[in-house]
Order: sequence, then structure tokens, then C-alpha cells
Amino acid sequence: MLQTDMLKSFIKADTEIIDNKHSGNYISNLNFDVQQITRLLSEAYLSIFKDGLTLIGLLFVMFFQNWKLSLIAIIMIPLATITAKILGKRMGKVTTQAQEKSGDLNRYLIDLFKNHKIIKIFQRENFEKSRSEKFVNDLKEKSAKIATVYIRSAPIMEILTGILIASLIFYSGKLIISGELAINNFFSFLAAMMLAYQPVKTLTKVNVAISQGFAAAERILPIIDTQNEINSNEQGDKLNIIDGNIVLDKINFTYKSNPENKVLHDMSLKFVGGKMTALVGHSGSGKSTLLNMIPRIYLPTSGNIYFDNQDISKVNLASLRNQISIVDQNTTLFDDTVLNNIKYARPDADKEDIIEAAKLSMSDEFINNLENGYETMIGENGVKLSGGEKQRLSIARAFLKNSKIILLDEATSSLDSETEEKIQKALNKLTTNKTTIVIAHRLSTILNSDNIYVVDNGKIVDSGKHDDLLNNSKIYKNFYQRQLKQN
Repeated sequence: MLQTDMLKSFIKADTEIIDNKHSGNYISNLNFDVQQITRLLSEAYLSIFKDGLTLIGLLFVMFFQNWKLSLIAIIMIPLATITAKILGKRMGKVTTQAQEKSGDLNRYLIDLFKNHKIIKIFQRENFEKSRSEKFVNDLKEKSAKIATVYIRSAPIMEILTGILIASLIFYSGKLIISGELAINNFFSFLAAMMLAYQPVKTLTKVNVAISQGFAAAERILPIIDTQNEINSNEQGDKLNIIDGNIVLDKINFTYKSNPENKVLHDMSLKFVGGKMTALVGHSGSGKSTLLNMIPRIYLPTSGNIYFDNQDISKVNLASLRNQISIVDQNTTLFDDTVLNNIKYARPDADKEDIIEAAKLSMSDEFINNLENGYETMIGENGVKLSGGEKQRLSIARAFLKNSKIILLDEATSSLDSETEEKIQKALNKLTTNKTTIVIAHRLSTILNSDNIYVVDNGKIVDSGKHDDLLNNSKIYKNFYQRQLKQN
């Protein structure tokens, strides 16, 4: 149940929240911490109920036999409680450290698998071996500390019990000599007290397990209870696109993880419906961030975005995103079949529609050459495909969704010249009469744009058509001449 709730929280979380923490740490929360809480709920509370009732019953027998001896005997309970509290506090601290080391190991494993080829090329196997040993040994060390703290309660309880029994026998001898205690009552009392030792010992260890569970809960519950800043507005009006005009009004943006660095500065621009508008600028100028605001992947720090005069912050989020398709420079694919990866854009699509989308994106030919055609498993993030093939599948998704707004972020960056030419023709067909926003470093792909915005350091510095910008914009002209030299 906890894992299900955490997964739901991950799926619904704002992108900025997910980006602020390495996925390895989330995996550690999902496995390591949930295990601690499960142990708390399944074992600890059961022991409290069972051993607690047993201890109460045995204390009743002890007081029935002799109240004076019982008062001495119950001194063990607060002593055991103090011991458990001290050990529990230490256990919570060590468990937190172990969770951090588990997260570090998960992060390292993800990076290791993702960058395996780079490790080979740069011959860093020995370096990675030493790094892997460090991550594993760090986790082993913390796990050993957990075990040490956990078993430390046993010898402490044994010492306390030995001292207590010796004291009771000494005092019992005095009571027997004075005639206040019969031999049979003494042995009955001693038997009850010895039986009470086991539940007291167990409850001491349970307190340690509770500390582990609470420490894990302090890390998990904030994740589950995280409130998204981006409101889905399920009860809001549905977005109604007629002309497809998009207006960004005085947009400012700063990442919460880096509030000192303002990414976008008072940007106001318009994307005319049914036309292609391009964003041009150096890497890091804010183009992709701006593009991610349109489907509300990120929220502006201030400012508003309008679709056909409708404030997108007030409309139903699902209806907004239903009108948008995106082809990103970082193509994301699932470890599934080719068919299901394309179908992801429109789950109710039939196979004929999927094949048509593949043909339009120039994917059909290479798909049919795969081992099992459309049913071929493509591996983690499409590892079995080339960069160009992965990007064409991403474009096929956009064809299949057939939305009114098209966002292209370096959509042809991984394609060779011949394939790029074919894809460009397909994209021209895809974007006909649709509001299209293009980010491209290759100016050849945006020369025919109806309008081009030049972005520099998070600001719009120039705008116009290609020929106008060559004459009036130094930044754009410099950008264009640099590409001519490269070609």
C-alpha cells in the first residue's frame, strides 16, 4: 500500500519536484524505507499487543504473590525503557545514514548502467571498481551498525536481569526469615518474574524497530503528502481552441532549487495560430524552459499564458495537454514494443493508425526490418535503436496524437542530412495549419518560419522573419554566419 501510494505520488508529482532529486534516492525510499515501515506495522505492533498483554498478566501474578518483591521487580521496566529509548534514538540516526548510503548506491548503479559504454571508451573500469567498492562498503558499514545497535539491547538486559535477580533473592531471604514470605510463594513469584523477562526483552527490541520505522516514515510521508503546485483544475472549464493563438504575457521564471538565477526575464511574445514560430538562441538561453511552460510542465514565477484569450492556469489541465504534442531533443522511450511506444500517445488508436503514423514519420521501413517488426522490444529507453530511429518514433507519436499545438525542441538533432530532409517534409505535413513552436540550432529547419524570436539570457532581444533578422539583428546574423562556416 505504501509503495503504491509512493508510486502514485511520483507519477502525479510536478516535474520540477522530480528533477530536484536523483531517481536513485527515490528508489531507496521506495524499497529501504518502506521495508522499515512494513516491519514496524507487521512485527512491532503485533509484539506490543502480544507481549504487552503477557507482561500485564505476569505482573498481576507477581503482585498477588508479594507486593513488596513486585515493587522491586518492576524497577526493571523503567530501566529497560530508558535503555530502549537511548538505543532507539541511536537506531533512528543510524537507519537514516543507512538509507542515505542505500540511495547513493542506487544512484551509482543507475549511472553505471546508463554510462556503461562511456566507461569502456575511456577505460575507466578500474576507477569504477574502486568506486563501486566504496559505495557497497559504506552501505555494509551502516548495516553493520544497525545490527550492532539492535543486538546491544540483549547484553544490557541480561546484566540488568542478573542484578535484579540477585537483589530479589537477597531481599526474599530476609522476608522468608521474618516469616513474611512462604517458600512456595517465593518460587511462584520467581517463576512469574522469569517469564516476564522475555516480553520485557522483546519490547525493548520492539522500541528499537519502532524508532527505525518512525525514522523511515519521516522521509516517506513528506513525499506522499507533497502538494503539487500545478493544479489539475479538474472542475475547470475545458480549453476551447479555435484560432490557436498563444500569448505569453510578462513571463518570469526562476527554478526553486536555484532562486538566485533568474532564467526568464519579463518575456512577452505571441505565437500566431496555424503558423510556425521559431525560437533561436544559444544553449542555456531559456528556450526549452519557455517551451515547457506552454503545456504547464513548469509554472511561470510571474506572468500569464493565454490560448485564444483563455488563461491556461484556470482551464482543465487535461484538456490543455490534450491539445499539445511535443517532440523533445531528449527522446524518451519505454522498455516495451515499438507498437506500444507509438501507441502511448493515443491508447485507443488501432494498428492501422499506428502504422500510418510510422509511415508519415519515416519509421515504417526501419521498423519492418527489426527482428519482430512492430512487436520488437526496444530495450531500456530504446537502447536497441539508433538516435535517429528513436527520434523518428517520437515524431510518430506526434503524428498519432494529431493535436492542434505542436512543440518541436530540436526534433531533428539526431538525424543525418538525408533522413533530416525526409523528416522535415513529414514535419511540414504534420504542422500544416497548426500552431507550431520550433526550437532548432540548425537554422536550415526554420528559415521558412512565419516569425522568429531571438532569445538571449532569458530575454527576447529580436524578432522577425529570417531575411529581416539578417539585416537587423547582430546576434541572429552572427548565429547564421557561424553555421555557414560549419557547413
